[in-house]
Amino acid sequence: MAVIPIRHVVHVADLTSRESAELGPLLQRTSAAVTAVLKPDQVYVCLWSHADAVPGHLHFLVQPARREDMARFDAYGPVLQLAMAEANRPPGAAAVEDICARLRAALGT
Repeated sequence: MAVIPIRHVVHVADLTSRESAELGPLLQRTSAAVTAVLKPDQVYVCLWSHADAVPGHLHFLVQPARREDMARFDAYGPVLQLAMAEANRPPGAAAVEDICARLRAALGT
């Protein structure tokens, strides 16, 4: 596999044709892996690009959303994302390592 240099991009419109052609399948594969491993009700795929109210870089968030999260936070969509971020309850290191290993296996990497 060829190594593609990393470059800083602030807007999706700044992507090259090749980068944009690769982005869709990458997001689909990642979403499929999250679905297979975590079995959420939905997988949110969102673009965030602001830092201190200024576009800083492209940042895609691939987030599993479960009914129990929606019920616990009484929210869905972007409001659920915000509520979960504000709750600041990340999983422990062992849980993160386990999920990462399972995602790598699902992605074949």
